[in-house]
Amino acid sequence: MNPIIIIGSGLAGYNTAKELRKLDTATPLLIIAADSGPFYSKPMLSNALASKKTAEAIALNSPEQMATQLNASVRAHTRVDAIDTAAHTLRIGEETQAYSKLVLALGADQIRLPLSGDAAGTILTVNDLDDYAGFREAINGKNRVAIIGAGLIGCEFANDLATGGYGVDIIDIAPQALGRLLPPEGGALLQARLTALGVQWHLGTSALSVERSESGYAVTLADGNVLRVDVVLSAVGLKPRTELAASSGIAVNRGIVANRYLETSAPDVHALGDCAEIESLVMPYVMPIMHATRALAQTLAGKRTPVTFPAMPVMVKTPACPTIVSPPAVGAVGTWQIEATADSVKSLFVGADGKLLGFALNGAATAERAKLVPQLPPVLS
Repeated sequence: MNPIIIIGSGLAGYNTAKELRKLDTATPLLIIAADSGPFYSKPMLSNALASKKTAEAIALNSPEQMATQLNASVRAHTRVDAIDTAAHTLRIGEETQAYSKLVLALGADQIRLPLSGDAAGTILTVNDLDDYAGFREAINGKNRVAIIGAGLIGCEFANDLATGGYGVDIIDIAPQALGRLLPPEGGALLQARLTALGVQWHLGTSALSVERSESGYAVTLADGNVLRVDVVLSAVGLKPRTELAASSGIAVNRGIVANRYLETSAPDVHALGDCAEIESLVMPYVMPIMHATRALAQTLAGKRTPVTFPAMPVMVKTPACPTIVSPPAVGAVGTWQIEATADSVKSLFVGADGKLLGFALNGAATAERAKLVPQLPPVLS
C-alpha cells in the first residue's frame, strides 16, 4: 500500500499527521522535511531571545521522536524535485516515490527586498529553527540590530531584542507600525510603548542599500539617513511556496489554490498552511492551520470534511503593548470606532447595520477579547 505523504514538517505538516493518527493508526505515513525536521512552535521564534532560549530549547521533539510518536517515516534534509500527479509519484533526486494521497504543507518564504550594497547578501531572515540558531549566533556579542519591516514579525522581534538589551532600529515604508492590522491610534500606542524600550523608528522611508563598514554595517535609507548597526534582519512578509506545485501543473494564485475540502486541482493532492490559498484566503496564522489540520485528517481518513474558520483573533507578541487583532474581511464596508486612553486603545470596525466586523485591541483593552469574539462573523462557515 502506497503511503500518505506529507511534504513539510512545520505546524501544518506535523499536526495533520497527529490528527490523522487519532483516526487511522495503520496507513503508511511519510513526512518529508526540507530542514532538520524537529517539531517546534514557529511563533516562538520571534519572542525567545529575551528569555535566552536556544534553538535546542525551542525544539519539542526530534524527527526520530516524531517518527516514533506518529508511527511514520520522517525524512529530514530532503527536497522533492517534482510531482507527477497523474502517476501519483514524487521525484527526489533519482528516486521515485509513490503516494496514495499527498499533502502540501510547504510553508512560506520570507520576502527579500532587492537592496543594493556589498552586504545585501548578509541580511538575515528567521523563518525556521535553523534560521533562528543562525540569528542567535549572529547577534551574540553585538549591540544593535536593524529590522526591515514594522509588521507583526518585525514588531515582535523588536520587542524581544529591546527587552534583551539590544538597540533596535525599525525601518518601514508605511507611516505606522502594524499598518495592515491596526488603525493609526492603535499603531501609535504600540510605537510609544516600544519607543520606551529604546526602539527607534524610521517610518515612511525604505532601506536602499546595506554596505559593510569597519564597525558592522551601514544601512542607507531613502530619506538620506544612514544607520550604523551590527546585524540586519528582514521581516517584510511571507510569500507562499508555490513553485513545486506550479511546476507540477497544480493551480496556484497567491498560494496553492485549494477548495474548502483542502483539495487542489490535482486528484488526491491537498494543501494547507502558509503555502495554501483556501477559498481565496491566505491566512499564515496558527488558528487557521489548526482548524485545517483537523478537517483534512478526517478527509484523509475517508470522511470528506470541509474546513470552517470561525473568527480567529491574532495575538501579537509584544508584551510592552499587548495587542490582539481580528481584522475585518477584505472589502468589508464599515467604519472604525475608536476609544483611546493613556494605556489602551479599543478599535471596533462596525458595519452600517451596527454589527461588529472586526476589532483591534491594545494595552488594557485586550481584556475585552472574550466579550467581542462571539459578536464577530465567521471567516468561512
